[in-house]
Amino acid sequence: MDFFEQMEARIPKGEVRTRFAPSPTGYMHVGNLRTALYTWLIARSHGGKFILRIEDTDQGRLVEGAVDVIYKTMTECHLDHDEGPDVGGPVGPYIQSERRDLFGKYAKLLVERGGAYYCFCQKQDTEEANTEKTVQKHHCDCAQLTKKEIAQRIAAGQSYVIRQKIPQEGTTTFHDASFGDITVENKELEDQILLKSDGLPTYNFANVVDDHLMGITHVVRGSEYLSSAPKYNLLYQAFGWEIPTYVHCSPVMRDAQHKMSKRNGDPSYEDLIAQGYLTEAVLNYVALLGWSPRGELAEKEFFTLDELVKAFDIAGISKSPAVFDITKLRWMNAEYIKALSPDAFYEKAKPYLRSVITNPSIDLHAVAALVQPRCEVLTDLPERVDFLQALPDYDTSLYTHKKSKTNPENSLDSLQAVLPVLENLSTWDNAALYEALVALAAEKGVKNSIILWPLRVAVSGKASTPGGATELCALLGKEESLRRVKDGIGRLSEK
Repeated sequence: MDFFEQMEARIPKGEVRTRFAPSPTGYMHVGNLRTALYTWLIARSHGGKFILRIEDTDQGRLVEGAVDVIYKTMTECHLDHDEGPDVGGPVGPYIQSERRDLFGKYAKLLVERGGAYYCFCQKQDTEEANTEKTVQKHHCDCAQLTKKEIAQRIAAGQSYVIRQKIPQEGTTTFHDASFGDITVENKELEDQILLKSDGLPTYNFANVVDDHLMGITHVVRGSEYLSSAPKYNLLYQAFGWEIPTYVHCSPVMRDAQHKMSKRNGDPSYEDLIAQGYLTEAVLNYVALLGWSPRGELAEKEFFTLDELVKAFDIAGISKSPAVFDITKLRWMNAEYIKALSPDAFYEKAKPYLRSVITNPSIDLHAVAALVQPRCEVLTDLPERVDFLQALPDYDTSLYTHKKSKTNPENSLDSLQAVLPVLENLSTWDNAALYEALVALAAEKGVKNSIILWPLRVAVSGKASTPGGATELCALLGKEESLRRVKDGIGRLSEK
């Protein structure tokens, strides 16, 4: 008992303490990131502590390098932890496999307190008892064994597990911050295994023990664990421990019927970043997947992390599943990109621009300034600007544009008229180019688009570009622009 008293004495008191406890499976899906974010926000909004705990007892699911993925994601998202495997703390170790010896001690303590029992049934015995397809409650006589009989069986080398002893009668009620009070019949609850025959704890048991010993006051997890909550409560009660505040979050859905999952190819946090989304936009969007601000902030959509800390309230978490809308995220990401300073955007865009533009005469800063207001995700950039490096082969059907009222015939006329104007232009910048070409349109008595659309196609070879004709010519320079205009005249003349 001295050991247990010492463990109790280590537990910090008088503060909000939350934990994010991922399994190192190499994949930080959106639901996991949301759990980490909400858990961090609860701690920070209350001036409490945020703990990172690695739950690696399910050895079959471990992936090499997965712990690094967790650290990298948390660092990039600025979800700093106060205690954890890498920074230590008063209630370590913070890696579950390093706490293995604890769980056997607490399982045996629970047996002493009448909340659990040694079960010597073999797996096939249980399977034979449950012949129907529906899951049935475990039934055996092991709970009635005397201490002497248990000791004899263990001495004889019989394999055993330790099971939770669920009351046969009555009900168990637990309270969730989102779902309220939920009551279940005890007869519906299974005598779950707490300690496996290899001495390792099951997920449900390890969570309860670790959460208590680490002083966790708020437990945030997915609503799929609602059915396990009554058994958690019974464990807390059997130990005589204070029950934490439960916050169960409804799932993040791919659509109205399907949850997001790696199997279905739904993106992880890392996938989204690789797809050109900004961390800040992803965090902002994920925060609103199942939570909404209240009061005067009810209509607000854009939050920094600091603003989320001030606005976050558990009461704003919804019971309804949230649908992950990639179109909405794309829109939000575009707004974040627009809000970046030109230098900040250039630094983020530079690797993507350099992947397709190697010509040293092209000013990448100018390219970045041109594409920033029109960029939704960074991975769109190479395809949008690759024509600056080399004119693609294109079909002259691009010169037909209904809104601009152009076709191959009048486009040829326009390019032939544009060429000498460009050749004689002494100042080569967007303003001078635009002024000269608008004057040409006025001289010919046509709309500006009759001149500008054919020039845009000639210098880009694309139907959609990040800038107008004169902006593109300014980037390409006089020599390359003239070469492309002549190329366009040649293509149209062959028709």
